[in-house]
Amino acid sequence: MTEYLFSYGTLQAEKTQLELFGRVLQVSPDHLPGYTIREVEITDETFLARGENPVQRIVSPSVDKNDMIKGTALSVSMEELLIADRYEPPGYTRVKVILGSGKEAWIYAADQ
Repeated sequence: MTEYLFSYGTLQAEKTQLELFGRVLQVSPDHLPGYTIREVEITDETFLARGENPVQRIVSPSVDKNDMIKGTALSVSMEELLIADRYEPPGYTRVKVILGSGKEAWIYAADQ
């Protein structure tokens, strides 16, 4: 079964997709209404050992209904979604949202 994962960052890069999933994913441009991006500092040693930037972007629900995030809907399998779960650092939680296109998708948002 195909799932959608909304990416607004590194998972959009073909290089990252190849490293994580062993293939380039099917993608479509999309947007996430009602959310905004902020930066967080990551201190998790495992994440940083991969050479990732310690300052990462993360989405948070916005009080401004006009806010939106442009990104990409990635078509992934459930197995690939679990791989993405392990890729994301602590402080990120996977939640289901409705994208601007109407697709149901998973995002990694700030822990509440």
